[in-house]
Amino acid sequence: MGHLDHAAFGWLTPVLSYVMACIGAALGLRCTVRALGATGRSRRNWLLTAASAIGTGIWTMHFVAMLGFSVSGTEMRYNVPLTIVSLLVAMVVVGAGVFAVGYGRDRGRALVLGGLTTGLGVASMHYLGMAALRLHGVVRYDPVLVGVSVVIAVVAATAALWAALNIRSPVAVAVASLVMGGAVSSMHYTGMMAVSVRVSPSGEALPGATAMQFIFPLAVGLGSYLFLTSAFVALSPTAGEREASASAQRPVESVAR
Repeated sequence: MGHLDHAAFGWLTPVLSYVMACIGAALGLRCTVRALGATGRSRRNWLLTAASAIGTGIWTMHFVAMLGFSVSGTEMRYNVPLTIVSLLVAMVVVGAGVFAVGYGRDRGRALVLGGLTTGLGVASMHYLGMAALRLHGVVRYDPVLVGVSVVIAVVAATAALWAALNIRSPVAVAVASLVMGGAVSSMHYTGMMAVSVRVSPSGEALPGATAMQFIFPLAVGLGSYLFLTSAFVALSPTAGEREASASAQRPVESVAR
């Protein structure tokens, strides 16, 4: 059995991956809150942004954490198409959950459906990402820990969507994001604890790209997207602020007449 190291760079990758998960969660929750206060095309656009933010944040968290993952006795590569598919799956399935909450008339049912869908999307992204891993050996999973990781993902997603439906304060959203980031990170490392590898040493070249060739540049790009989108959302006025601004302008216009 190969020795698995989940933090080859010390605390750098676990902490950075947690930060990415929190940023994605904060942005996604904030966009969902904005969506619930909007209508028509504006609601759809906010929900799309929320889905891309949560999906991107989760994916970036996973692969930043994977930068610190190593197995003794073998090199590792990543299947590029399958890795891209894992990102798309995260966005699409999380999007389905977010839209269920955004357009659901029965909030209780929408929350259950949205939490289940989003949680399964998180878990699917994780295990698709792991399926993209190429090494000299066989990867096995502990089914009990896999099940626990899926439950954590569903509970975390449901709690996050509940927060989006019931919390409006920016401070409360920030706290909810820290909790969701911790839950997503817990899901990741629980899933990684389920992994065992039987190494088969070989001199053959592995297919795919190394983490630094592919994962690192993509993670940096998606991380930049999260930061820039967060800045945009933070600077965009809310519906309440726009209404207050319009109300303040009406007396001025009346006086001018």
